[in-house]
Amino acid sequence: MPLKGIKVLEFVGLAPGPLCGKILTDFGATVTRIDKVLENPMDVLQQGKRTISLDLKNPRGQQLARRLATKCDVLIEGFRPGVMEKLNLGPAELCKENPRLIYARLTGFGQHGRLAPRAGHDINYAAISGVLSMLGRSHEKPTAPINILTDFAGGSVMCALGIFVALLERYKSERGQVVDASMVEGAAYVASWLFTSRSMPIWGQDRGRNLIDGGAYFYDTYETKDGLYMSVGALEPQFFEVLKQRLELPEDLNQFGEGHQERGKRLLTEAFLSKTQAEWSQIFEDVDACVYPVLDYREVHKHDHNKERESFGIIQDMPAPCPAPRLSRTPGKLPEKPVKQIELIDELELNPQELKDLLEAGVLELPEKSKL
Repeated sequence: MPLKGIKVLEFVGLAPGPLCGKILTDFGATVTRIDKVLENPMDVLQQGKRTISLDLKNPRGQQLARRLATKCDVLIEGFRPGVMEKLNLGPAELCKENPRLIYARLTGFGQHGRLAPRAGHDINYAAISGVLSMLGRSHEKPTAPINILTDFAGGSVMCALGIFVALLERYKSERGQVVDASMVEGAAYVASWLFTSRSMPIWGQDRGRNLIDGGAYFYDTYETKDGLYMSVGALEPQFFEVLKQRLELPEDLNQFGEGHQERGKRLLTEAFLSKTQAEWSQIFEDVDACVYPVLDYREVHKHDHNKERESFGIIQDMPAPCPAPRLSRTPGKLPEKPVKQIELIDELELNPQELKDLLEAGVLELPEKSKL
């Protein structure tokens, strides 16, 4: 696997950090989680990672974390600026002890700036990035796409990208560096095309009234007879013509022009309500009209295309996306077996009496099997 041999120390926070660690795990890195508790119900992305619980307010717990950091290639932390410094675990200390360490800091507003110390969540970071202003229906309030945009796309994925780039650079310089991953900046960067394409004809109207943001009736979703949905993306004229044919729409219906948007929305709404999702999927199965079913996340792994490509696995009885993108020689893979914790005990370099004292004092907690 491409990251085999890379050791990562993940200080567990909310979801963006764990997904960043999961990406590294899925591509072969050995990731060790440091959490307040061993069983964290908020972290559902810990498969394939090793776990210990440390009392980081205790100097002995801090010393153990420092010891692990000296043996790692990457450190991931998602606390507010200054928290790691108060724990004597900031980059000034750890990068001095381990000059090859890549110290990744994943926060909402970044490590400096007026808002850096402030609390926030995905919706707030999307708002400050400017991207949230582009999302939503016409005459409705801006709508955040759950927490995909800033927590995960702008946060986890962009932080992982920063780590990969820093690892690549380290081959030249033999030195690590700090990755300052701001979710605000990451979300804006992911939306680079949206920012730089504003002079194109597809824009020019208010939010929700443009070609691909809900303003065009031929680029939208429609309910079917059984309460499910179909996605329609018939932008190009040739796809639009096939759409009209398969829906048996009037020949004089156009994509553009006065009155056609309202009329088209009504005609497509009525048409799709006349058949089930399965029936429409079959009707559009053998043609390019850019019409596909909106798959339920609980059933997505059963779709024939996804099954053929083995795009999903199963974790805890739920479909789990397989690592992407797919590499031809060294692809990532979902963890299949519980990780061995015994190597982690060796890395802590504790004699039996020290280990016993730390466990009894509550400074260190290990999974049951690791204590044997």
